[in-house]
Amino acid sequence: MKSIQRRLSLGLISVMVIVGVVLAQTSLWLFEAGLQRYLEAGLRNDAENLLVALVRGPNGVQLDEQRLSPAYQRPFSGHYFRIDFADTHWRSRSLWDQELPRLPEAGLKGNLQLGPEGQQLLVLRSDYKRFGQSISISVAQDYTPVRESFRLMRRIGLVLGLAALLLVLFLQRVTVRRALRPLENARNQIAQLQQGQRSQLDTQVPLELEPLVAQINHLLAHTEDSLKRSRNALGNLGHALKTPLAVLLSAASSEALKDHPELSKLLREQLEQVQQRLNRELNRARLAGETLPGALFDCEQELPGLLATLNMIHGEHLDLSYHVAPGLQLPWDREDLLELLGNLLDNACKWADAEVRVSVSETPHAYLLAVEDDGPGIPEAQRDQVFSRGARLDEQIDGHGLGLGIVRDIVEVWGGVLQLQESELGGLKALIELPKRHG
Repeated sequence: MKSIQRRLSLGLISVMVIVGVVLAQTSLWLFEAGLQRYLEAGLRNDAENLLVALVRGPNGVQLDEQRLSPAYQRPFSGHYFRIDFADTHWRSRSLWDQELPRLPEAGLKGNLQLGPEGQQLLVLRSDYKRFGQSISISVAQDYTPVRESFRLMRRIGLVLGLAALLLVLFLQRVTVRRALRPLENARNQIAQLQQGQRSQLDTQVPLELEPLVAQINHLLAHTEDSLKRSRNALGNLGHALKTPLAVLLSAASSEALKDHPELSKLLREQLEQVQQRLNRELNRARLAGETLPGALFDCEQELPGLLATLNMIHGEHLDLSYHVAPGLQLPWDREDLLELLGNLLDNACKWADAEVRVSVSETPHAYLLAVEDDGPGIPEAQRDQVFSRGARLDEQIDGHGLGLGIVRDIVEVWGGVLQLQESELGGLKALIELPKRHG
C-alpha cells in the first residue's frame, strides 16, 4: 500500500513540475511578447513623431527640436533615436557620447546594451520616404526596468509555485490515504486471517469493495465448511477401519493359525503396514487444510493442561516444566500443535528418568520448539533410524514407534525442520524450527 502511495506521489510531483514549468515559461514568454508589442506601438508612434519633426529648411532637411520630447535631450534618459538619410545621420542628445547602432533591416530588436550603466535597449527601425529621399529612423527605449520586473516576477512565481506544490502534495497525500484506507484495512484483515485472529472480513466497506469482500467471506465459509466435513469424514473412516484391522490382527495371532507360524507372521506384518500407512495418509490429509483461519495456539494456556495430562499418564515422579515468552502465540492449528507436542512429550516421558522440559521461543524469522529429557538419549549414528515408521530402538518400552514419524509429517507440511540433538539435561533434545508466515 505504501508503494502505491509512493508511486502516486512521485507521478503527481512529476506531472505538476513539468506542467508548472511549461505553464510558467509559456506565461512569461506570452507576457513579455505582449509587453514588447505594446512598447513597439509606442516606439512606432515616437518614430512617426520624429518623421513629422523633419522639416524643409534653407540648407535642406532639418529637425525641428521644438517638436522633440524632453527625454531625448537628457543624457542616458532611456529614450534615444537615430535618423539616417543620404550619407549622414543624426542622433539624440540623450545618447551623449554613445552611438546607437543601426539595425541591418527594419523591425524590432531587443537586448542591445548601451552606456556605462549597461542599459538593455529595445530598438525599432522604421524606413520612410520624405522629401523625395529615403529616411531610416531608429528609436530605442531602456528595457532594463522591465527585465528586472521579470526577474522579480520569476522569483516570486518560483516561491509561490513551490508553496503551491507543497500544499497540493499535502492535500494529495491526505486524499490518497483516505481513498486507500479501506484497502489498507482489508489488507490488515487478510493478514489477521492468515494469523488466525479472525475468521471473516468486515462487511462495512465502500461500495466498490463490497463484491470482493463478499466473495472472500463466501470462499472462507465454504472452505472452512468443506474442511470440517473432510476432517469428520477422515475421522469416521479411521474409526471405521480401526475395528476391522484390529479383528484381522487378532485373527492373525489366533490359535487357528498356530500351526502356520509363517502365515501368521506374514499376515501380522502386512496388516501392521496397512495400519501404519493408513494412519500416515489420514494424518497427512488432515494436515493439508491447516492453512485456513483457525484458533491460535496460546502456549501459556495450552501447555499446563498438556503437561498435567502427561503427568497423570506417566506418573507424578516426573518433573515436567515449560518455558515460553509471555503472551507467545503460534499461528498454527491448535489440534495439530497439541498432537505434535503431545507425541514429542510422550516419547520424552517414556525415556526420561526424572525431568522433561519443553521450551518455545521466537526469532525474527522462525519459532523454535524444543523438548528435552534426562534419559539415556540416542547415539548420533542411530538418530536417523527413529524417524522410520514403526522403528523402535528398545522393544521393552511400550509404544508402537509412530510418534516421531507423525511429528516429522506435521513439520514437513509446515515447511519446518526437525533435528535430534543432545540435551543439556543429559538425554535427547528434539528441536523443531518452524518458519514464520508472511502476509
